[in-house]
Amino acid sequence: MSVTERTSKVIGTSQLRKEDAELITGRARFVDNITVPGMLWVGLVRSPFAHARINGIDVAKARELPGVVAVYTGDELEFAAPLFMAWPINDEVKNPPHHPLTKDKARYAGDPVAVVVAESRALAKDAIELVDVDWEQLPAVTDIRAALEPDAPIVHEEFGTNNAGSWILERDSPVPRRGPTAPFFDDPQLVKIKQEYRLARLIPNAIEPRGVVVDVNAPMGEYTVYSATQIPHILRTTLTITCGIPEAKLRVVAPDVGGGFGSKLEIYPEDAICLALARKLGRPVKWIEERSEGYLATLHGREMIQEIELAATRDGVLKAVRVNLTASMGAYLRLVAPGIPMLGAWLYHGCYECDAYDFQYTNVFTNNTFTDAYRGAGRPEATYAIERSMDALARELGMDPVELRRKNFIAKDKFPNYTIASGLTVDSADYHGTLDKCLEVLDYDALRAEQKARRERGDRKLLGVGFSTWNEMCGLAPTRVLAALNYGAGGWDAATIEFMPTGTVRVVTGVSPHGQGSVTVFAQVVADQLGVDYDDVEVLHGDTQVSPLGMDTYGSRGVAVGSVALHRAGEKIIAKARTLAAHELECAEEDLEFEGGNFTVKGTDRSANIKGLAFNSWTAHNLPDGMEPGLGATELYDPPNFSWPNGAHCCVVEVDPDTGSVDTVRYIAVDDCGVQLNPMLVEGQVHGGVAQGIAEALFEEARYDDEGNLVTGTMTTYLVPGPPELPPFEVHDTVTPSPTNAMGVKGIGEAGTIAAPPAVINAIVDALSPLGVKNVERPATPERVWRAIQEARS
Repeated sequence: MSVTERTSKVIGTSQLRKEDAELITGRARFVDNITVPGMLWVGLVRSPFAHARINGIDVAKARELPGVVAVYTGDELEFAAPLFMAWPINDEVKNPPHHPLTKDKARYAGDPVAVVVAESRALAKDAIELVDVDWEQLPAVTDIRAALEPDAPIVHEEFGTNNAGSWILERDSPVPRRGPTAPFFDDPQLVKIKQEYRLARLIPNAIEPRGVVVDVNAPMGEYTVYSATQIPHILRTTLTITCGIPEAKLRVVAPDVGGGFGSKLEIYPEDAICLALARKLGRPVKWIEERSEGYLATLHGREMIQEIELAATRDGVLKAVRVNLTASMGAYLRLVAPGIPMLGAWLYHGCYECDAYDFQYTNVFTNNTFTDAYRGAGRPEATYAIERSMDALARELGMDPVELRRKNFIAKDKFPNYTIASGLTVDSADYHGTLDKCLEVLDYDALRAEQKARRERGDRKLLGVGFSTWNEMCGLAPTRVLAALNYGAGGWDAATIEFMPTGTVRVVTGVSPHGQGSVTVFAQVVADQLGVDYDDVEVLHGDTQVSPLGMDTYGSRGVAVGSVALHRAGEKIIAKARTLAAHELECAEEDLEFEGGNFTVKGTDRSANIKGLAFNSWTAHNLPDGMEPGLGATELYDPPNFSWPNGAHCCVVEVDPDTGSVDTVRYIAVDDCGVQLNPMLVEGQVHGGVAQGIAEALFEEARYDDEGNLVTGTMTTYLVPGPPELPPFEVHDTVTPSPTNAMGVKGIGEAGTIAAPPAVINAIVDALSPLGVKNVERPATPERVWRAIQEARS
């Protein structure tokens, strides 16, 4: 029986988070809380230059400092292999070796070139200052297009180019798309627009900086790595490759982790360096990132140039979409970075029908911090391009942007499992329904009337409204599709449910939460399905010794993969318990009904409770022949398809044309994430995502000077908004259950970050449209908005 068919007492309720008690009482245990006897502190010597040859490193003074245990350069600290890159998108990819300590030259400001180990953190910092590097500064390139010019400085000389490789949908996709687009763009009867958008480089800013502690059992050759990571299982495997330590001797623990947003979905130099140091010195070591250090050393996200073309009939029917991206990889190809633009490859026509679709992208090396997955990873980029372009097309055609969207939505009756123009199959959606609900909450006609009245009165502040109707593929599965895309891992995940003899339940998941509330949701799923008390379910995660199998957390896969794996494990437990109940009650299995934790013989009052059956299974005194003792089950679940959440978001802004300042007055989010397991947590995810999306639209941008120095290296220059800068969020929902899993669930973690940026920028452009403004690049800072107004006026 599916969740959608069963009357539930736990699923669908806003249970308070199990995780919060230790967090609000200060009992949580983050990496920086971990201290091991005999522990040493690690500090990194980082390049002050974006591009510089290393002519020599003098570590003598640092080694002589009392309390300094060791200082190593890249030639002195041994590794079995460079850092692992998991997504060589095709045979064109150019993957330079990324050594944890660079040996020949620095390729970005912050590139680590030496490591010091000392008895205290303060001593390590002092020793860093005593390491003398003989630098030969080289010309740097930080602009994507400039990096592709013939005379550009080359980041990796062995390639002779900064072109890191291209991916073309027609050639490289495992599924055929509708196309080609050329005949539509050659058709003189169609209206064509071409837009270019620059997406700023972003710094993730998780509330907890990164950190690593490595404990060592030297006689046994065993190592425990405590890391602020989203991916303990993947980290274990890749550290084995880089450091040459047998996987069976390596335990990775993700303790309490203070947020990630993709920034902790990475194999960093510091992870490998700390493990190598612990092995070399035979002592525990610890490294904790400082915030300003993290701005240089933790991955960045998003930066790309988007060229998108639309062809449509004069009455607004979308016929073709053509996309070409140029994406910055920074100085190296990190864990999944080459494939990040690909994650949006099938989404640049959004929620809309079209007859033809083409997509390609080129990755580029630059002398910047490396990029990789940041919340949404490829999907926000796609939604931004198509949603900005739909507004541009509406202006070109003289249509209301809402009506243009309505006219081109994929109809509800095409679902379930409709193959879209790009070639993938969408499980379920009602795009008209989400937009209708958004318009109802907004009172669209009244808002347009108010906007008209303000313009006629000549009000100083200009009112604008913008929309973003979005969809995404998340859950990152199935494995066969990932394999066809040359991805180096699978999309499955593992779950184990085990009854304790006294009736409580232990859950072990391969998902590794870091703030989402997954422990709460997983407990709800198991309690509801097995008919036990919510408080009797304990969820264990984030420790490869406790949970040896898993693919961890990213891409909104916690519910879409992790909870479905648990549900399927629960079905196995119920099946075994049914067999035992039939044996004890002396009836046929088909004569038993299961509800609320009780097996009842149909038409009688004879029953057996699942907790009692668990105890009897543990004693094993009266089991059916061939049944093993214990009541537990494990499931390794590989989804048959991605999950496809969607929604309609709306932003209302006021713009002061004299100063360029933008105030977000209202923000409405209507999202469809399938069946909601915990509505409070869904709303929380939307709130957080929208906040990050508004931040992208209005505030955040990592900027470099001509020499490659990060000039937004602190929170005084890299602006992160707080509650005073954000409007109240009006969160609503629609529900179209996913047919690909028995629970009907989809993801929600990335929704707000996907939808918000185009909604905000579309609202600003709408407000400024009477002044002739057609585009404002993001972030729409007051200066940038003011300049757009001046350019339009001139």
